[in-house]
Amino acid sequence: MKINAQPVRGTKDFLPNEAELRDYVQGKIADTYKQYGFQKIGTPAMEDIERLNKSDGGENLAMIFKILKRGQKLDLAKEGLTEDDLVDSGLRYDLTMPLSRYYANNRQFLNMPFKSIQIDRVFRAERPQKGRLREFFQCDIDIIGDSSNNAEMELIAATTSALDNIGFTDFTLRINDRRLLTDMIKSAGFGDDDVMPVCIIFDKLDKIGLDGVKDELLGKGYAAEKVEKFIAVISAADDEESALAAAEGFASDASVVEKMRQVLRFAREIAYGRFNVVYDKSLVRGMGYYTGMVFEIVSPKFGSSVAGGGRYDNMIGKFTGMETPACGFSIGFERIVTILLDNGFTVPGAGEKKAFLFEKGIDSASLAAVIREAMEERKKGVRVLVAQMNKNKKFQKEQLGKEGYSEFKEFYKEDLKH
Repeated sequence: MKINAQPVRGTKDFLPNEAELRDYVQGKIADTYKQYGFQKIGTPAMEDIERLNKSDGGENLAMIFKILKRGQKLDLAKEGLTEDDLVDSGLRYDLTMPLSRYYANNRQFLNMPFKSIQIDRVFRAERPQKGRLREFFQCDIDIIGDSSNNAEMELIAATTSALDNIGFTDFTLRINDRRLLTDMIKSAGFGDDDVMPVCIIFDKLDKIGLDGVKDELLGKGYAAEKVEKFIAVISAADDEESALAAAEGFASDASVVEKMRQVLRFAREIAYGRFNVVYDKSLVRGMGYYTGMVFEIVSPKFGSSVAGGGRYDNMIGKFTGMETPACGFSIGFERIVTILLDNGFTVPGAGEKKAFLFEKGIDSASLAAVIREAMEERKKGVRVLVAQMNKNKKFQKEQLGKEGYSEFKEFYKEDLKH
């Protein structure tokens, strides 16, 4: 009986051309970040389930892939089994909580502020769709130990530069602050305990619209007058300066608005027309761990965000017991690659590719001669494939041509004897 060869739902096999594109994009992103002084680190794909469950990941907590206990720790004969009896770890759903644990465990070896790069796989048990898989890569940079908005500005500069360096243009940087959003929600009459539930619903704005947000809030039992006031404030069609002036009216800390103005000015000064910058009072970002400024990059080529992040000053302190400021920005790698593939992007500067095709049945000395010649070409920077010649040589060359091989050299037994 044949075994099903399809990859697990929500995962994907990558053919050589796409794998090459993915390597190129990851390399460009990593090189850009390193130019900004960030350092690459690595963390395990698995984390303790208790840490994952307490990581304030919003709705992502419901999408954790949980791992069964192993060996003697797993007792299936026990009566009344609960999840705690079966599970003790899970796969990470993002790279922020693992970074926080990493910093707490290794901070004695790290310089401050610590600027990290993580480019690695994460896992979410969600409904697969275009640009959204269950196993996917994130490209994160984070700055730990800088409480000023210099961190936000440097993250914005590095991330937009990375996108620019892979030829990604025509995007919009949206910026908001969770503190302003919290004050806006509370100004409508909601209490402290209501802020996060309202944020979770409001984060669906792009998917369900204002009417959908209103219906969900009312469905949760919130008073109609509070909901109406909140919807009126958030939907007011005011220009940026008017919106910021209004924010000063309800902000519990006026300096938050001034910092917003500073970051907006900075982002526009470095944009040089490459991208748009807007203050978006409706921007939430789904993670519950954000404590301050949040940002997102959206592209008309995809229809949703392709990068996002923000400040999360409280997470690391859960591990260290000390207040530690932190801020990060993550590129949605899979969405970027999807856009590039849809637009027929090809890896630039891949170098010349030649194929050396040898006749079937040549002896080892003759093959060594072919390999030696190929090695000389490789020293010049040429990529050389050495392969046995197929019976249908024309079709073989056509297929290799699709892979970028532009020059072919054929080796026959008779020629190699001389």
